[in-house]
Amino acid sequence: MSALQMAMGRAWTALSTPHSRWSLGLLLAVGFVSGIVFWGAFNWGMELTNNEAFCLTCHEMERNVYQEYRGSIHDSNRSGVRATCPDCHVPHPWIYKMKRKIQASNEVLHKILGTVGTREKFESHRIELATHVWTAMKETDSRECRNCHNFAAMDLWRQQARARVRHSEAEAQGKTCIDCHKGIAHQLPAGAFTAEKNVNDVVVNGSAK
Repeated sequence: MSALQMAMGRAWTALSTPHSRWSLGLLLAVGFVSGIVFWGAFNWGMELTNNEAFCLTCHEMERNVYQEYRGSIHDSNRSGVRATCPDCHVPHPWIYKMKRKIQASNEVLHKILGTVGTREKFESHRIELATHVWTAMKETDSRECRNCHNFAAMDLWRQQARARVRHSEAEAQGKTCIDCHKGIAHQLPAGAFTAEKNVNDVVVNGSAK
């Protein structure tokens, strides 16, 4: 038996055998406190990776989509209320947030591979990246948009006539925010309208053309 196997065996024995000098209450208390510390550290780490500053540590974001976002209605407006990267791209509910964080590991991989490491590479993948986001928003009924915007809370009569008509029609037809509001914070890629049709075919009809 190797030294490593012996060490692992001793560790397992120590963990699985009750200690004669430690009470069950002490063990439970230590476990409870350790759980709180771990959960606090875990959530602290989640918050560190869930803000605009963290997103901009990747130059692919800072040099491309962030430059398009600057000056948009979500960045600067008369009310001073901003929607930053995680507000639009990271769900609030915990289970969906964890799912999104796991998906982000694939983005870390492509960061390492340099898939969109230059402006030219980014532009060549722009339609693919946009389609992924549009599909996710379509499938979740624009969940992140609805953290701030909600048909039920809208006072349509305080909106401009064109917006009032469009929002009334959208609500009546069961449309979701992303159906009409693509390109509101980032440039529309070439081929956006064909990609939009494909997204609708996949999400609504279950088949791409």
